[in-house]
Amino acid sequence: MSSNGNVSEISGSDQNHGGVIDIYPLSCYYFGSKEASPFKDETLADRTQRMKSNYAAYGLRTCVKAVILVELFNHPHLLLLQVRNSIFKLPGGRLRPGESDIDGLRRKLSRKLSVDESGGETEWEVGECLGMWWRPDFETLLYPYLPPNVKKPKECTKLFLVRLPVSRRFIVPKNLKLLAVPLCQIHENHKTYGPVISGVPQLLSKFSFNIIES
Repeated sequence: MSSNGNVSEISGSDQNHGGVIDIYPLSCYYFGSKEASPFKDETLADRTQRMKSNYAAYGLRTCVKAVILVELFNHPHLLLLQVRNSIFKLPGGRLRPGESDIDGLRRKLSRKLSVDESGGETEWEVGECLGMWWRPDFETLLYPYLPPNVKKPKECTKLFLVRLPVSRRFIVPKNLKLLAVPLCQIHENHKTYGPVISGVPQLLSKFSFNIIES
């Protein structure tokens, strides 16, 4: 067993719970493409205006993101979506009004990483919430805490651990790229990945990685 700092014997059902994450090789998964997904935000100003309109109609915007790991070269890799060959995102998106975190994340993952939203694949196993980030205002960056002077934040982003089965098909829109990026490359690389993604390795530091050979 290979792990992030600890090597231990974990057997039976305990492998899928607690502080151990089973990680399967990238080669276990199939990757294909489907019709392109339209981009909602052409400019930063467009995105800001849409956020203002949504906030006026529904209040606090809640986003849910998936932390999904695979193994490559005996090291954990994080699955990221790349937009326009420059912007990296964790799979996920905004919740609908009244939608639960887990249901919303499963819907978003099926929409962006499966053939369609009907969920022909095995249901996504959404685990614990790893962290929360807050946007105090429409134009500001996300923070890993809610500043004490902010009474009405505009957005909350929650990161959830999503455990993969031994095999799955990933079907991604043609205008997006699904990349497996090593944790060692992401760690504290704010310039490339931004504060949320670059902080994921620290959020995962409490887990041991059980890398399962194919």
